[in-house]
Amino acid sequence: MTDLTIGIVGGGQLARMMNEAATPLGLGVRLLAEAEGTSAAQVVPGADVGDYTDAATLGAFARGVDAVTFDHEHVPTDLLRGLQDAGTAVRPGPDALVYAQDKAAMRERLTGLDIPAPAWRVTRTPEEFVAFGDEIGWPLIAKTSRGGYDGKGVWKVDGPDGAAEPFAALGRALGPTERVSDAAGSAQDAGVVIVAEEFVPFTREMSVLVVRRPGGESVVYPVSETVQRDGICHETTTPAPGLDPAYAVEIQAFATRIADELGVVGVLAVELMERPTGEVVVNELAMRPHNTGHWTIEGAATSQFENHLRAVLDLPLGSTDLTAPVVVMSNVLGGSNPDLVGSLPVVLANPDVRVHLYGKSVKPGRKVGHVTVRGTDVAATQEAARAASAHLEGA
Repeated sequence: MTDLTIGIVGGGQLARMMNEAATPLGLGVRLLAEAEGTSAAQVVPGADVGDYTDAATLGAFARGVDAVTFDHEHVPTDLLRGLQDAGTAVRPGPDALVYAQDKAAMRERLTGLDIPAPAWRVTRTPEEFVAFGDEIGWPLIAKTSRGGYDGKGVWKVDGPDGAAEPFAALGRALGPTERVSDAAGSAQDAGVVIVAEEFVPFTREMSVLVVRRPGGESVVYPVSETVQRDGICHETTTPAPGLDPAYAVEIQAFATRIADELGVVGVLAVELMERPTGEVVVNELAMRPHNTGHWTIEGAATSQFENHLRAVLDLPLGSTDLTAPVVVMSNVLGGSNPDLVGSLPVVLANPDVRVHLYGKSVKPGRKVGHVTVRGTDVAATQEAARAASAHLEGA
């Protein structure tokens, strides 16, 4: 019998790894999965299967758990407010989660907080998009305000001739009067719109994770350098090589400020782009354990998954200290090798390699696992992680 039970909505690999972190703490886990046999449903006994957008399904799932948290950020906020009204602790809550769900709301809020960001504008028609491009210069990045992930719902638009494509994907363009108020009371565009953003010729991408309890206590992990291809994270190196230590502290400080100002409970991942000048700007926010933090399982004294559970259940947070001078995580994407387990003898011949497989069928480009290597030299540690993931992919 357990005294504390956490309910996780979503059956992906993040929920799977949260379940692994819950076991040593003696925490109970209930899972609401989208389908039988998902990554987390394979390891959580008695997982519920149902539609997380159905109020009755969500309400029945939440009964009897001490707090509800998420494998993804797509649960409608009105349903989460219904859970809160019924007495369920929802963490992160809907008033915070809206800023991870809606890029227009996120940009508006962070601009109000004077957080560094690319130039941006909400556009409802191709004509508005073109006007913004003519104003600040081409190319632009177009993002759907809701629903995009892993590079989906994002376009690089080189000039006016390409402006129609993002709007065609939406299927409609909103009128200028279609507005509602979000939980924070600011004007937020109704439905899905296109957020036009300055194209940042970044020198690299980075990420920093903050974990925050309901009362405001927080911890922050070292800044990681990330490698993204086609919108998918391929690799992280922690700490970010060559990053000035004083500036790293500044980045950690403003990420912590974002978590405080938005009232996040649990993990907040702040994805960053570094300009050629060395200044960073915020690219995206995520309010859940994050791919760029998978290195923390072996590479930090307390993993992001354990600290997320601690925060959601309002337990004291663990140390974020590194366990090695350099930690590299490399994602394993579906490739030509269908037998991941069969490749383990070769990969595990390197005793420094730690492998995490997600129980997913292999499909091209799909995240099916990751490897982590700890070391003392950046280049050598990166090489070892890349070699292991490449072998698992069949390269």
